[in-house]
Amino acid sequence: MSEGLVDRLARILPEGKGVWVPIDHGISGYPEKGLERMDDVVSSCISGGADAIVLQKGALSHYVETTGWGNFVCHVSVSTVNAGPRDQYKVRVANAEECLIRGANGVSAQINLGNDNEPEMIEDMGMLTSEALPLGLPTLGMIYPRGPHLKIGQDDITGGIAHAARVAWELGCDVVKVPWTGDIDSFKLVCQAVPIPVLISGGPRGISFTDLLQIVELAISAGGSGVCIGRQVFGSDDPESCIRALRAIVHDSSTADEASKLLER
Repeated sequence: MSEGLVDRLARILPEGKGVWVPIDHGISGYPEKGLERMDDVVSSCISGGADAIVLQKGALSHYVETTGWGNFVCHVSVSTVNAGPRDQYKVRVANAEECLIRGANGVSAQINLGNDNEPEMIEDMGMLTSEALPLGLPTLGMIYPRGPHLKIGQDDITGGIAHAARVAWELGCDVVKVPWTGDIDSFKLVCQAVPIPVLISGGPRGISFTDLLQIVELAISAGGSGVCIGRQVFGSDDPESCIRALRAIVHDSSTADEASKLLER
């Protein structure tokens, strides 16, 4: 591991923990609640103490220039709601060198396991980690077991999520984002499957933010390293308070009940 990679990882995962906010959703479909006020969301995430913000390359260039902040991660995977049966095929739209030139502190890509185009997404991820390594850029792998061809063993209580984490690690990713498995015992198996930090996504759709904090507490107690949560943060009325509550659990070992009090201030 190059010294540059060590330094950059330490910036976005201080002491191996991280509160990351992806705000790349507008390219997939727009309007998206919260992202019509991107300037306010980015400002709130930074002031709230987010360790990293994940966004697409055009937005990256804009916010590097306007904020001077250095903890942006460039997501290079794209699909839109207009692609019909291929709307879950994430194509690559940037290389690691371009991301670095634009001011990224890391790169990110997505694989949807079980998708018809899973092989192409795997190839793209492998190429991205190969490009990022000599540049000292950390790579986040967003890996979701969600396609129609997904095969999950009868004894796999993680529902394919441990395999998702393993895919990221074996392809050379430095950090992985996966869904929450539903309970501590199964999520422990995910964290034990890889020696890289495991971040969880935003949990089941429709849950309250206070319920999400309970999930985050469980994930951290199971060995998770933090969160990479978008809509529950940028779609809220107070993203800054959401970030502070997440930080309390991830970085300060607060309980979910303690963290939820930060939402009431």
